[in-house]
Amino acid sequence: MVKLNKIYTRTGDDGTTGLGSGERRLKSDLRVEAYGTVDEANACIGLARLHTAEASPQLDAMLGRIQNDLFDLGADLCVPDTGKKLDYEPLRIIAAQTARIEADIDSLNKGLRPLKSFILPGGSPAAAALHLARTVTRRAERMMVALAQSPGEHVNREGIRYINRVSDFLFVAGRVVNDNGNSDVLWVPGQNR
Repeated sequence: MVKLNKIYTRTGDDGTTGLGSGERRLKSDLRVEAYGTVDEANACIGLARLHTAEASPQLDAMLGRIQNDLFDLGADLCVPDTGKKLDYEPLRIIAAQTARIEADIDSLNKGLRPLKSFILPGGSPAAAALHLARTVTRRAERMMVALAQSPGEHVNREGIRYINRVSDFLFVAGRVVNDNGNSDVLWVPGQNR
C-alpha cells in the first residue's frame, strides 16, 4: 500500500527519480517518460469525466475503471522486470483487464453506425476531451513500444495491448457522447484547397 506523509523529498532535485524497484533514473529516461505519459492520459480522462459524470453514468463508470487500471499500468512500468527476485509481487497488467475493456468497447460500439470517413476531434465538449485523452494515450503507447525495443529494457506485452485498447475505447466513447455518432464532425479530404 502507498503511504505518502511528505510530498517533497528533495531527492529529485538532481534530475533523477526512483523507480518502484529503488533504482534511480533520470527524469528524462524513456521509462519515466512512458509512465509519466500514462499519468498524463489518466489526467485527461479525469477532465473528460467532468462532462460524462451526469450525462452518461455507465460510460463514466467505465472511464473510472480505466483510470484505476492506468495507475496499475504506471506501477507495472515503474517496476521493470529484470528477472531478479523481489521482496514483493509487482503489479502487472493482466489479460482480464484487456478483455474487460474490449467488452466495454463492444458494448458501446453496438449503437454506432459504421464510419465512412475519419472524424475530426470535437462535436461536443465531452467528445473533444475524450479525443484529447485518446491522443495522449497513443503517445504513451508509442513511448512504451519504444521502451520495449530499447536494449536491456522489458515492458509487459499485456500492458502494451491494454494501452492500445484504451485509445480504441476513447475513440468509440467520443462517438457515443456525440449523440451516438450523429454529431461527429467528418473529415472532408482536400476541402480547403
